[in-house]
Amino acid sequence: MSVVVPTYGRDEYLEDALRSVAEQTYDNIELFVVDDGSSIPITETIDEEGIPFENLESVTFIRHNENRGANVARNNGIRSATGEFIAFLDDDDWWHEEKIARGVNAFLTGGENVGLVYNGKQTEGADGTTKMIPSVEGDVVTDLLEGKEFGQFSSIMVRSSVIDEAGLPDERFPSWQDREWLFRIAQYCEFKPIPEILTYRRVGHADRITRDFQTQRDVTYPMFVEKHEPLAAEYGWYYRRAFLASLRLNLARTAVRADEYEEARKYFWRGFAANPLYRPLYPHLLPSLGGKWTYKPVTVVRKQISKVASLLG
Repeated sequence: MSVVVPTYGRDEYLEDALRSVAEQTYDNIELFVVDDGSSIPITETIDEEGIPFENLESVTFIRHNENRGANVARNNGIRSATGEFIAFLDDDDWWHEEKIARGVNAFLTGGENVGLVYNGKQTEGADGTTKMIPSVEGDVVTDLLEGKEFGQFSSIMVRSSVIDEAGLPDERFPSWQDREWLFRIAQYCEFKPIPEILTYRRVGHADRITRDFQTQRDVTYPMFVEKHEPLAAEYGWYYRRAFLASLRLNLARTAVRADEYEEARKYFWRGFAANPLYRPLYPHLLPSLGGKWTYKPVTVVRKQISKVASLLG
């Protein structure tokens, strides 16, 4: 079993991430920590004595002389990995101690057709705590085209033989890197969910979100459409248009978090224009008309209703 942790300039979180790997109940883990050009090498900044690395089969530190991007770091870790299964952990996230054990068990009980296992996650951010419990399994291509959520890198484990078929994460993408890879992996295997929260995430600050939106709009979105719209078209009119609508919905949501309400309104309605039958857009359309004065209050009410529903359920 291999674990790849890319890191860059997050010393305040990295030790928590590495400790959560070292404290896994699963025994046979090789860990690759890829320092993507941090100004000070992480081997000089982390307290290795405070992390029980002795619990792991091996620990390897790889350092880039310059910052080359998270997917480059992940790929260098993947190339070094020897495990049958590979898991990923971002440097500001951490795992439940049973994450690897339950993931490996899901592979073993799911059979050889299962190439990716993903688990539930809890995210801490400016808007509070959100949770995602996965349920979609099997052939998930159409679910991806409709924008269903499958988590981020920190939530997934992949069979190494599937990576040989689907290829490595695309180093050109500055964002949506995880979802782009899932599109390719899903064409070669089945997915299996673990309906438990085993991954804990932190989200970025406002200035980072603003940059993310601009990058998503100007670089990632057009690149994503160019690369995967032909696949969507193979599944017919509805899925091709749902694919476009889901990407525009993601753009709009990021715009809201960046307080770019005019851009958010534009992409909510462009999503509707792409596919009027795409239901996930509907809770956002009318609230977006008034910008933050209507969207934020409705969002707060919707979250409270969802929280109450989850407690009652």
